[in-house]
Amino acid sequence: MATLDDVRRLALALPRTSEKVSWGSASWVVSSKGFVWERPLRRADEAALAEAGVPLPEGDVLGVHVADEGVKHALVADDPDVYFTTPHFDGYPAVLVRLERIGVDELRELVEEAWLLRAPKTVARAWLADQGR
Repeated sequence: MATLDDVRRLALALPRTSEKVSWGSASWVVSSKGFVWERPLRRADEAALAEAGVPLPEGDVLGVHVADEGVKHALVADDPDVYFTTPHFDGYPAVLVRLERIGVDELRELVEEAWLLRAPKTVARAWLADQGR
């Protein structure tokens, strides 16, 4: 089970990353581009999930930038206990994550992939080289 503290630790370990608070929720940015954020559900989200028969998360929800909607839909189809989306994110490359149901190793992969998508290319290449990738 992962927590927002795990997200914070993983995100802030990446180059040029900072934490911001927007509308009372934490978000992490790289060179002013958001890549992961705390995403409390709104009433419209809860209603849409209930209508679709999707159980509401029991804890914190994380929004994660992904490469495209195909990746989002693949994650949701592959593991709907962890990943989900709402109509608010239709047409947007982001997936929602139930932190109470994801392991820290899988969370690390998601955070790093989201960071790689949003980081400046030279920074991302340097980080990958440092990681031996």
